[in-house]
Amino acid sequence: MLRAVLFDLDNTLILFDEVSFMSGYFPLLAGKFSDILAPDKFAAKLLQATLIVHKNDGSMINRELFLNAFCDGSNVDREDIWRRFERFYREDFDQFKDMVAATDCAREVFVDVRKKGLKIVIATNPLWPLAAQIKRLSWAGLGGIDIVLITHIDNMSFCKPQPGYYRQICEMIGEKAQDCLMVGDDPANDMVAAKFGMKTYQAVDSLNRAESPLQLSKQVIGNNTEGIPPADFKGPLACVPLTVDTLLQ
Repeated sequence: MLRAVLFDLDNTLILFDEVSFMSGYFPLLAGKFSDILAPDKFAAKLLQATLIVHKNDGSMINRELFLNAFCDGSNVDREDIWRRFERFYREDFDQFKDMVAATDCAREVFVDVRKKGLKIVIATNPLWPLAAQIKRLSWAGLGGIDIVLITHIDNMSFCKPQPGYYRQICEMIGEKAQDCLMVGDDPANDMVAAKFGMKTYQAVDSLNRAESPLQLSKQVIGNNTEGIPPADFKGPLACVPLTVDTLLQ
């Protein structure tokens, strides 16, 4: 019996060209650290730390692993570093709102899923602080929706596409994998949930855009789909409620 629906965020609920987005994001964020790190050194450390977190084996919370990697070899204050990141997402991150487009039907889909009594999880790669995830949800027009879990850098110790990421979500929401549906656009990171026993729905809304969604991430962390089953369902986000109805029958 279906009991929870997990939604990816990037290019599932919000649509954007990652290369264009990051071309503005990196310089602005680096500027918040310019008194202690040159921009090129900051970018290198951020990338290195992100890649290390992406391979987290569950031994520690993602934020701790990130800070260990980011601060390694530098005479910097860990708490000061993290405060700077948090301040950026709290005070500056909304500048990028106009660079993303909300999927038109996202709120209606969420309301429909909740009316059916199902739990909603925002299963986005937990590389951002909660403040950033909440802002990105607001960009999708999803403020005020009852969500049982948002994955973020402070509450997860795995990242996509590791099966441990999906196992950890099930443990946190108290549901079995076979009772969950994962909705996302990415075969490598989202449809991999099938290997843990979840049903999968591949949202195709981002395919209709001229930009190159998540091109940068795929270059950095790869896009290996070997051994990943094709999605159980496929279509626009707007058709998720129909799939939910099918699974509830």
